[in-house]
Amino acid sequence: MTRVLLYTGKGGVGKTTSAAGTATLAALRGLRTLVLSTDAAHSLSDAFDCEVGGEPTEVDDLLFVQQIDAQRRFERSWGDIQAYLRSVLNMVGVDPMEAEELTVLPGAEEVLALLEVRDHFRSGRWDVIVVDCAPTAETLRLLALPEALNWYMGRIFNAERKVMRTFRPFLSRPSGIPVPDDTVFDALRRLQSDLSDIRTLLAGPDASVRLVLTPEAVVVAEARRSLTRLSLYGYRVDGVVANRVFPAAGADTWRRQWVAAQRGILEEVADSFRPLPIWESPYRVCEPVGVEELAAFAVEMYGGDDPFARATDETSLWVDRHIDTDGRTYTLTMPLPLASANELELARHGDELIITVGSYRRVLPLPAALARGVVAGARLDEGRLQVRFAPRESARPVPSGEVPSGSGPLESAQELAQGLTAEYHEQLTQQRAREAAIGRAVE
Repeated sequence: MTRVLLYTGKGGVGKTTSAAGTATLAALRGLRTLVLSTDAAHSLSDAFDCEVGGEPTEVDDLLFVQQIDAQRRFERSWGDIQAYLRSVLNMVGVDPMEAEELTVLPGAEEVLALLEVRDHFRSGRWDVIVVDCAPTAETLRLLALPEALNWYMGRIFNAERKVMRTFRPFLSRPSGIPVPDDTVFDALRRLQSDLSDIRTLLAGPDASVRLVLTPEAVVVAEARRSLTRLSLYGYRVDGVVANRVFPAAGADTWRRQWVAAQRGILEEVADSFRPLPIWESPYRVCEPVGVEELAAFAVEMYGGDDPFARATDETSLWVDRHIDTDGRTYTLTMPLPLASANELELARHGDELIITVGSYRRVLPLPAALARGVVAGARLDEGRLQVRFAPRESARPVPSGEVPSGSGPLESAQELAQGLTAEYHEQLTQQRAREAAIGRAVE
């Protein structure tokens, strides 16, 4: 199965070099490798010192490089939708140039560029795909968008399609406002499916993120926040690259001061990101350029480690379930390493749990087994957010043995929804009877 590695970090820390070096090392080990960039800066051609186009370009044996044409991807996936929106704006008198700008979905180009990663993954052509991502802030927005846009499309556009099917016969064409046809809705459906595919791939077991940093306090602080926020969205971080580390050997007085300062920061990095591996790369007079120098960079950085092994750490949501004197209870657990309680906010809206860390928010749809209960408490314990769901006050204790104790991933909670208790069926029947009685009384 293809291994997908994404490299990101604060601008200027060497993430492109780290990505290119890792890809070069993979090819040297006999793995058919593709390295591509979603960063608008497109620095891969500079790293390999060769021309790189919108299709995979072979730069060495088993090593291919690609700079994604995000605009082409955007037009392919968003073109039909954008054309309809422009027609609406044109009818209400908006200038064509302004309409063009207004119908560009912010951040969509970068997100749709990830469809190229999905297509390459599905092709089975590659053993390793390395992605040189944009700087950290842009990457976080990029990785948050598929789930967010998918949520909006599922809520808004699916509902709108039902409404349009009902009222289209009554809409007057002479009004001048064009009615979206099935082509537009089909394009939205395809886009929604594409976004789900991206999310499934990048949050799955075959993909992981590597954080690249330099031993500087500001850079390390941003990397710590990135780890928390990537975990919030369910993405796995499986390693940290510490770049431009001053070697202690042969250091003069001036360099020894730098070595000491960096060593203190690197100890903080080890404490913060434990148990993740920390790969150190020494400071160089100039950036490595070309296949040979990039290979030497990666060999020295990874040492005897296998940077292509799949991570075994658990980053998904888990649900613990047990029966106590109050009935059936569940505890939803989400890994949030390095998060602090003062930046964490929780809210419940219907069947969704809204989790906010700093300025980043995730809307988490709850499986039925949790949605039927109420939030009884929450705590942040050793990098894990635990939210406890208890039965509603009207629910009676569940007979022993009806729901087994134990734990499992969130997906298994969907199965629990199929085992609705007799009490719940009874409550649902009574509620429907009351609503029917009220309806008859109104009539």
